[in-house]
Amino acid sequence: MTDPTTAAREARIEWLRRARTADSKAKTKRGLDAVVGLVAAGERITVARVARKAAVSTWFVYNSPDVHQAVRAAIQEQARHGIPAAAVLPRQRVSEAGLQTDLALAREEIRDLKTERDRLQARVRLALGAEIDDVQRTELLRRIRDLESHNALLISELAGQTDRADRLERRTAELEDEVTAVRRALTRSIRAVPGPAR
Repeated sequence: MTDPTTAAREARIEWLRRARTADSKAKTKRGLDAVVGLVAAGERITVARVARKAAVSTWFVYNSPDVHQAVRAAIQEQARHGIPAAAVLPRQRVSEAGLQTDLALAREEIRDLKTERDRLQARVRLALGAEIDDVQRTELLRRIRDLESHNALLISELAGQTDRADRLERRTAELEDEVTAVRRALTRSIRAVPGPAR
Protein backbone atom coordinates (compact mmCIF):
# COMPACT_ATOMS: atom_id res chain seq x y z
CA MET A 1 0.00 0.00 0.00
CA THR A 2 1.34 3.43 -0.93
CA ASP A 3 2.22 5.73 1.95
CA PRO A 4 -0.21 8.71 1.85
CA THR A 5 2.64 11.12 2.60
CA THR A 6 4.71 9.71 -0.26
CA ALA A 7 1.70 9.83 -2.60
CA ALA A 8 1.01 13.46 -1.67
CA ARG A 9 4.68 14.38 -2.20
CA GLU A 10 4.77 12.65 -5.58
CA ALA A 11 1.53 14.37 -6.62
CA ARG A 12 2.96 17.76 -5.62
CA ILE A 13 6.21 17.08 -7.47
CA GLU A 14 4.24 16.03 -10.56
CA TRP A 15 2.11 19.19 -10.32
CA LEU A 16 5.25 21.36 -10.06
CA ARG A 17 6.79 19.54 -13.03
CA ARG A 18 3.67 20.10 -15.14
CA ALA A 19 3.46 23.75 -14.10
CA ARG A 20 7.12 24.30 -14.99
CA THR A 21 6.64 22.55 -18.35
CA ALA A 22 3.53 24.61 -19.14
CA ASP A 23 5.34 27.83 -18.17
CA SER A 24 8.32 26.92 -20.36
CA LYS A 25 6.04 26.10 -23.32
CA ALA A 26 4.19 29.40 -22.93
CA LYS A 27 7.46 31.37 -22.78
CA THR A 28 8.81 29.48 -25.80
CA LYS A 29 5.67 30.27 -27.80
CA ARG A 30 5.86 33.95 -26.84
CA GLY A 31 9.53 34.01 -27.82
CA LEU A 32 8.91 32.45 -31.23
CA ASP A 33 5.92 34.75 -31.83
CA ALA A 34 8.10 37.74 -30.89
CA VAL A 35 10.71 36.75 -33.49
CA VAL A 36 8.03 36.43 -36.19
CA GLY A 37 6.45 39.74 -35.19
CA LEU A 38 9.74 41.65 -35.21
CA VAL A 39 10.73 40.21 -38.60
CA ALA A 40 7.31 41.08 -40.04
CA ALA A 41 7.64 44.63 -38.72
CA GLY A 42 11.09 44.97 -40.30
CA GLU A 43 12.77 45.60 -36.96
CA ARG A 44 16.32 44.47 -36.35
CA ILE A 45 16.37 41.22 -34.36
CA THR A 46 18.32 41.14 -31.10
CA VAL A 47 18.09 38.91 -28.06
CA ALA A 48 17.07 41.88 -25.93
CA ARG A 49 14.27 42.94 -28.30
CA VAL A 50 12.89 39.41 -28.46
CA ALA A 51 13.06 39.13 -24.67
CA ARG A 52 11.26 42.46 -24.18
CA LYS A 53 8.55 41.68 -26.73
CA ALA A 54 7.96 38.18 -25.28
CA ALA A 55 8.16 39.43 -21.64
CA VAL A 56 10.89 36.92 -20.79
CA SER A 57 14.49 37.28 -19.65
CA THR A 58 17.46 37.24 -21.99
CA TRP A 59 18.65 34.25 -19.96
CA PHE A 60 15.56 32.35 -21.14
CA VAL A 61 16.15 33.35 -24.79
CA TYR A 62 19.77 32.16 -24.64
CA ASN A 63 18.87 28.90 -22.86
CA SER A 64 15.74 27.94 -24.83
CA PRO A 65 17.08 26.01 -27.84
CA ASP A 66 14.04 26.72 -30.05
CA VAL A 67 13.91 30.44 -29.33
CA HIS A 68 17.68 30.94 -29.50
CA GLN A 69 17.86 29.10 -32.82
CA ALA A 70 14.98 31.21 -34.21
CA VAL A 71 16.76 34.41 -33.11
CA ARG A 72 20.06 33.35 -34.70
CA ALA A 73 18.33 32.33 -37.92
CA ALA A 74 16.46 35.65 -38.09
CA ILE A 75 19.67 37.63 -37.46
CA GLN A 76 21.46 35.72 -40.24
CA GLU A 77 18.52 36.22 -42.60
CA GLN A 78 18.43 39.94 -41.90
CA ALA A 79 22.20 40.18 -42.43
CA ARG A 80 21.78 38.57 -45.87
CA HIS A 81 19.11 41.12 -46.78
CA GLY A 82 20.97 44.22 -45.61
CA ILE A 83 19.72 44.66 -42.03
CA PRO A 84 22.89 44.74 -39.88
CA ALA A 85 23.16 42.67 -36.73
CA ALA A 86 23.23 44.41 -33.37
CA ALA A 87 26.64 45.67 -32.31
CA VAL A 88 26.44 43.90 -28.93
CA LEU A 89 24.68 40.58 -28.41
CA PRO A 90 25.81 39.19 -25.04
CA ARG A 91 23.94 40.09 -21.82
CA GLN A 92 21.83 42.92 -23.16
CA ARG A 93 19.28 44.84 -21.13
CA VAL A 94 16.14 42.91 -20.27
CA SER A 95 12.74 43.96 -19.09
CA GLU A 96 12.47 44.27 -15.35
CA ALA A 97 9.11 42.47 -15.47
CA GLY A 98 10.71 39.40 -17.05
CA LEU A 99 13.47 39.34 -14.44
CA GLN A 100 11.01 39.80 -11.59
CA THR A 101 8.90 36.90 -12.91
CA ASP A 102 11.90 34.57 -13.15
CA LEU A 103 13.07 35.71 -9.72
CA ALA A 104 9.67 35.05 -8.13
CA LEU A 105 9.47 31.59 -9.71
CA ALA A 106 12.99 30.74 -8.53
CA ARG A 107 12.26 31.91 -4.99
CA GLU A 108 9.03 29.91 -4.86
CA GLU A 109 10.77 26.77 -6.05
CA ILE A 110 13.57 27.28 -3.51
CA ARG A 111 10.99 27.55 -0.70
CA ASP A 112 9.32 24.34 -1.89
CA LEU A 113 12.65 22.52 -2.08
CA LYS A 114 13.67 23.67 1.40
CA THR A 115 10.33 22.53 2.82
CA GLU A 116 10.76 19.17 1.10
CA ARG A 117 14.34 18.91 2.40
CA ASP A 118 13.21 19.59 5.98
CA ARG A 119 10.44 17.03 5.66
CA LEU A 120 12.88 14.42 4.36
CA GLN A 121 15.27 15.11 7.23
CA ALA A 122 12.44 14.64 9.72
CA ARG A 123 11.48 11.36 8.06
CA VAL A 124 15.07 10.13 8.26
CA ARG A 125 15.14 10.84 12.00
CA LEU A 126 11.74 9.25 12.63
CA ALA A 127 12.35 6.22 10.42
CA LEU A 128 15.31 5.05 12.50
CA GLY A 129 13.52 5.36 15.85
CA ALA A 130 9.98 4.27 15.05
CA GLU A 131 8.33 0.97 15.96
CA ILE A 132 11.24 -0.80 17.69
CA ASP A 133 9.49 -1.49 21.01
CA ASP A 134 8.32 -5.03 21.84
CA VAL A 135 9.90 -6.61 18.76
CA GLN A 136 11.86 -9.86 18.78
CA ARG A 137 15.56 -9.71 17.87
CA THR A 138 15.15 -11.29 14.39
CA GLU A 139 12.29 -8.98 13.49
CA LEU A 140 14.20 -6.03 14.91
CA LEU A 141 17.26 -6.81 12.77
CA ARG A 142 15.08 -7.14 9.67
CA ARG A 143 13.42 -3.81 10.37
CA ILE A 144 16.77 -2.17 10.99
CA ARG A 145 18.01 -3.38 7.60
CA ASP A 146 14.84 -2.09 5.93
CA LEU A 147 15.15 1.25 7.70
CA GLU A 148 18.81 1.59 6.76
CA SER A 149 17.98 0.90 3.13
CA HIS A 150 15.10 3.38 3.24
CA ASN A 151 17.33 5.88 5.02
CA ALA A 152 19.97 5.57 2.26
CA LEU A 153 17.32 6.31 -0.38
CA LEU A 154 16.08 9.33 1.55
CA ILE A 155 19.61 10.66 2.02
CA SER A 156 20.24 10.30 -1.72
CA GLU A 157 17.00 12.12 -2.52
CA LEU A 158 17.82 14.82 0.02
CA ALA A 159 21.25 15.36 -1.56
CA GLY A 160 19.64 15.79 -4.97
CA GLN A 161 17.06 18.26 -3.65
CA THR A 162 19.74 20.21 -1.76
CA ASP A 163 21.90 20.45 -4.90
CA ARG A 164 18.92 21.70 -6.89
CA ALA A 165 18.10 24.28 -4.20
CA ASP A 166 21.73 25.48 -4.26
CA ARG A 167 21.59 25.92 -8.04
CA LEU A 168 18.34 27.86 -7.77
CA GLU A 169 19.78 30.09 -5.03
CA ARG A 170 22.75 30.90 -7.28
CA ARG A 171 20.37 31.69 -10.16
CA THR A 172 18.29 33.87 -7.82
CA ALA A 173 21.41 35.85 -6.91
CA GLU A 174 22.18 36.31 -10.62
CA LEU A 175 18.62 37.50 -11.29
CA GLU A 176 18.80 39.95 -8.39
CA ASP A 177 22.04 41.35 -9.85
CA GLU A 178 20.38 41.72 -13.26
CA VAL A 179 17.37 43.50 -11.70
CA THR A 180 19.75 45.89 -9.92
CA ALA A 181 21.66 46.54 -13.15
CA VAL A 182 18.43 47.22 -15.07
CA ARG A 183 17.25 49.66 -12.40
CA ARG A 184 20.56 51.50 -12.46
CA ALA A 185 20.49 51.69 -16.25
CA LEU A 186 16.92 53.04 -16.16
CA THR A 187 17.92 55.61 -13.54
CA ARG A 188 20.88 56.74 -15.68
CA SER A 189 18.63 56.94 -18.75
CA ILE A 190 16.05 59.04 -16.90
CA ARG A 191 18.74 61.39 -15.58
CA ALA A 192 20.22 61.71 -19.07
CA VAL A 193 16.93 62.97 -20.54
CA PRO A 194 17.13 66.79 -20.68
CA GLY A 195 14.46 68.70 -18.82
CA PRO A 196 12.06 71.10 -20.51
CA ALA A 197 13.58 74.31 -21.78
CA ARG A 198 12.86 77.36 -19.64
